[in-house]
Amino acid sequence: MAKTVKTVTDYLEYLTHKGFVFGEDATGFIQFGQHYTDTADEIAIIAIELTLKIQKEFDGAFYISLLESFKKEAIINRKQAISHVEALNLI
Repeated sequence: MAKTVKTVTDYLEYLTHKGFVFGEDATGFIQFGQHYTDTADEIAIIAIELTLKIQKEFDGAFYISLLESFKKEAIINRKQAISHVEALNLI
């Protein structure tokens, strides 16, 4: 059974163990974006995951744009986030 990830830090550690490499610039973007948009860890994690799936790498500007879009659309869960990016034809 997979460990439940509760925080952005836990999620980044999980991804690191899976082989993803995040530089200081990426972690800085992640922290900045989350604080800038006042986003909960759950939504920030979803934005990181979708950024990686859509861009095939971590793109800080794309991640922050997703967070801003989620905030504007009042996205509060994974299902809404997926529906939103599908509506935008991103996936």
